[in-house]
Amino acid sequence: MIEVRRLRVLRALADHGTVTAAAEVLHLTPSAVSQQLAALESEVGQELLERRGRRVAITSAGRLLLTHADTILGEVERAEDALRLFADGSTGEVRITAFATAISLLVAPALARLRDTSPGLTLVVRDAEGHQGITQLLDGDADLAIAVEHRGSPRADDQRLTRIPLYAEPFVAVIPPMHPAAGHATIDLAMLAGDDWVMTAPGNPIRDVVLLACEQAGFQPRIAHESDDFRAVAALVAAGAGVSLVPRLAVPAPTLALIRPLPNPAPVRRVYAAVRRSRADHPLITATLDVLTEVAEKL
Repeated sequence: MIEVRRLRVLRALADHGTVTAAAEVLHLTPSAVSQQLAALESEVGQELLERRGRRVAITSAGRLLLTHADTILGEVERAEDALRLFADGSTGEVRITAFATAISLLVAPALARLRDTSPGLTLVVRDAEGHQGITQLLDGDADLAIAVEHRGSPRADDQRLTRIPLYAEPFVAVIPPMHPAAGHATIDLAMLAGDDWVMTAPGNPIRDVVLLACEQAGFQPRIAHESDDFRAVAALVAAGAGVSLVPRLAVPAPTLALIRPLPNPAPVRRVYAAVRRSRADHPLITATLDVLTEVAEKL
């Protein structure tokens, strides 16, 4: 195995001509330079130097090694520069997990902006429902999670996490075009008590919010269809398969289904970003959070 530092000694000798001059440039003693060169000869199994009086000359084997040494030393220097930038927080990768709507509304615009503001930052995006992202974050499979507040969320005082609120959006009623309530400007949930419902799957935090809202309105919804894809939900509703409640920003456009607001206080989806507290101050994390927050403020 060739020691890179010994290649530097050989290069210094080639550049400055004598052991003494190379030693001065390298801040070593001439004896140390000679020892490093002798060790390099042992490593490569070739004679790299020949004595000519008080001077030494580089052999043809030494010159061949120098052609490779220049490439090796250049790559080592680039690697050192890259690691220095990484340590400074100027370059690196942030793995971000988010649910589909947040990817469209937040992450994609943030990624585009970060290309200009933080060119050394690479975002790696993974789709995960709002309740799954925090698990991936705590397991170390993600650096930042965009999640939905729900009953199973970590407590606000959980010491493992730092949480940053991003936005809150009301739920709206999604009904078929020919629904009896189509003529109403707002829809009271009790008006939908007799309908079939299109609901997100068990475990999705949206389902918990909708079931609680229906319970507070005095009924238990009759669930006929399930999908976590809001485009599919809207398509089923438009086809007359049932009604649904969907976060306002998740409603696909265009859609043949009718969208109606709910009277206040309407149920709300609260979206937040979370990072492990141990990495909350990392420059790449803070740069990503700053841009996500700016994008969220415009929603």
